Formats: sequence, C-alpha cells, structure tokens
Amino acid sequence: MIKATIDADIFRESIDAIVALVTECRLHTADDHTWTRAVDTANVAMVSLDLRSTAFNSFSATAGELGLDITKMKNILGMMGKGDELTLNLLDEERKLELSFGGYRYSVTLLDTNTIRKDPNPPGLELPGKAVISGDALNNAIKAAAVISDKIALGIDPDAMTFYMEAEGDTDHIKLALGEDQLVALNPVRARSLFSLDYLKDMGRVMARADEVEVYLGIDHPVRFAFDIAGGNGHVEYLLAPRIEAD
Repeated sequence: MIKATIDADIFRESIDAIVALVTECRLHTADDHTWTRAVDTANVAMVSLDLRSTAFNSFSATAGELGLDITKMKNILGMMGKGDELTLNLLDEERKLELSFGGYRYSVTLLDTNTIRKDPNPPGLELPGKAVISGDALNNAIKAAAVISDKIALGIDPDAMTFYMEAEGDTDHIKLALGEDQLVALNPVRARSLFSLDYLKDMGRVMARADEVEVYLGIDHPVRFAFDIAGGNGHVEYLLAPRIEAD
C-alpha cells in the first residue's frame, strides 16, 4: 500500500533518472522510503534510485513491490504543470495505481512483477579514483564529445592532478582536463576507461540538474556516478560498463 503526495517536479525528476536506462522497473515501498534498482536490456548499465519519505509532502506506505511501466509514467507526467502536486494512491487489493493532479485522475494498471527482471545485485568493485564535478559541466563535456565520436574516455591523471574526458573520432580529437581548482574534489588515483556515449548522453541529461556528481573510476573498469535529487532527499547512482579498446 502507498498513499502519498509529492511535488510534480520532484517525481518527474525521479522518473527521468530511471527512464534514462530502462522502460520498466520494480518499485519497492517501505514505511520510510521507496527505491528501485534495474539494469538495461543489454546488461551494460544499472540505475539505483532511493527516494526518502521526506521528499514527499505526505507519505504513508507499507512494504511492497510495484511493477511500473516507466515510459508510460513519463508520458503521464508530461501532462503535469510546474508547481502541480501529484497524489499517488495504491490499495493492497488492487493492481492499479491512481495518479491525481490538476483535476486529472489516471488509473494505471501495474505490471506483473514476475514479468520484470529481478533486481540486480550491485557488483563489488574497487574504483579508487574519484572526481566530484558539477552536473552541468559533466553533461557539457559529454555533449562536446558526442559531436565527433560515439565513445569517450574518462580518466584521472595523478601527475597533472586532473580529471579528464577525451574523445577520438575518425579525423578529430577533443580533450577536457579539469584541475583541482575546477573540481569540487579529486582523489588523484590513476584511472582510465572508455565508455559508450549512447548511454552517457541519456545519463548526462539527468545529471545536468545535479549540483555535484561523484565520479568513481578505475583502469578499464566500470564508472559509477552518484548524485542527489529532490533537494537532498533522494539519491541516484548509475553504473556503466566500459567499452573494450581496440589495439
């Protein structure tokens, strides 16, 4: 069971973070938060989202699991105006989630959770390199790289004390190196991995709204991005597997 009210912008921000990678998910409810963890169909990227009860204007829930069509939810939320308040209502005996806002009342049939992939276990990874950067700066670098390539290298150079992003096209090259004075924080451990921009472009549009994004890196390892949403009352993490560099 869940009955809650929340500002439209906060809920839209949460759905946008999920739909960047997946079209459906299991949303878990508890008495003090809601959360989800899902991987994309290619098993390349994972999203984890936790939204505390303090992100809501009112919140009452029991332990449960909802199967959500995230794409449909995003389309419905597109009808909501800025400043609208959304009411969520689900009764235990029903398989429909009621969404009410601005005079509209949607009754959305939930997906059978047995048809949705099980929650992935987060891998135990040692990612010793860390840079903290503004979400807007990170997204701009991703967009700049996408102009010339479909992949981007993210790395840390401890000798130069920089976090860098580098892309190589057929004939073009771009590199952005940010020093400690341009970052929020830097743990200068040597790191470098190559990633698909197809995934990063979708993640970047979400991360652009974050004041700070923590970037965790290793050598030819996945990257983990971590940032807060909902005014610090929610948290999102993305994990993206690296691309194999050709010799």
